[in-house]
Amino acid sequence: MDVVSNLTIRPAYSKWPEYNRRLRDVVAAMTDEQLAIQPSPARWPLWATVGHTACQRVFWLCDFAGEPGAETTRFTNAGYNCPGDDDVEHVLSADALVEALDSTFRLVESCLDRWTLDILDEELRRPEWDDSWVHTRGAVIQRVFSHDVYHCAELNETLGIAGLPQVDLWA
Repeated sequence: MDVVSNLTIRPAYSKWPEYNRRLRDVVAAMTDEQLAIQPSPARWPLWATVGHTACQRVFWLCDFAGEPGAETTRFTNAGYNCPGDDDVEHVLSADALVEALDSTFRLVESCLDRWTLDILDEELRRPEWDDSWVHTRGAVIQRVFSHDVYHCAELNETLGIAGLPQVDLWA
């Protein structure tokens, strides 16, 4: 057996837990008024962007990749009911967002600890979805990671303009 291919992918994403902690710490310190900031009329309020970020972890890892654990999060129907995408009516508080980031990051941690290099090329598909929904396991984890970073940058743009503390991923 090739020892390298049996290693987990955690070392490739070694900073992700710290990035999640820094995001959650900034969100935890925000007031309801700050979370309600909407960068423009066409964009979601900050609470929805953070909720969407957490919910999409469940969508890609559980709904698409088939990982267990969606029921341990508030997003048990991530494919059809995510903040921002599907719901801007049910506002989430800082405490609810912190819980969402924590519970969904446990799904990420599970994948980082169990997925190995030799399974990253495995093609995943959902038979009930059309053929455009075919991605490798590696592409799924990269998508979730880059999605987190993308929305941290989006939050930082708005937080910076508002003069609020930003999520510093590289401190």
